Amino acid sequence: MSAGPVVGIVLVSHSARVAESVAELARGLAAGGAVAPVAAAGGDADGGLGTSAERILAAAAAVDRGAGVALLADLGSSVLTVKALLADGDLPAGSRLLDAPFLEGAVAALVAASAGAPLDAVSAAATEAYEYRKS
Repeated sequence: MSAGPVVGIVLVSHSARVAESVAELARGLAAGGAVAPVAAAGGDADGGLGTSAERILAAAAAVDRGAGVALLADLGSSVLTVKALLADGDLPAGSRLLDAPFLEGAVAALVAASAGAPLDAVSAAATEAYEYRKS
C-alpha cells in the first residue's frame, strides 16, 4: 500500500456479525503487507437486524484517508440507505456505492485498495467479482 491517500472500504449489512465477519475475511485474504482501512457497518442502532445511517456515517468517517470511500451493501435497505446518504451529501467526498457481490466484491476491493489503487480501479475490481465462476 502506498504511503499517500488510500481508498477506504465500508461493508454495510443488515447484520453486524455478517459485516464484521466479511471484513475479517477480507483483511485476512488481503494480508501480506499493509491493508487498507475497512470498517463494518452492520445492524440497526440497537444492534439488531437492520440498517443504521449513523453506523454507516461513522464507518465511512473512520476509513476516509483522502482517496475516496468504497461502500459495499448487502441488500434492500442497506443499499437504499447508502444511496440516500450519497444523495444528501452526508458521506465523505469521493464516496461511492459499488455494484458488486458483497463477499467477493469486498475481498477484491480491499486487495485493490491495499495495493494503492485509486477508487475507479477499486470499483472495477469489486465489480469484476460478478464474473467469478465456481464451476
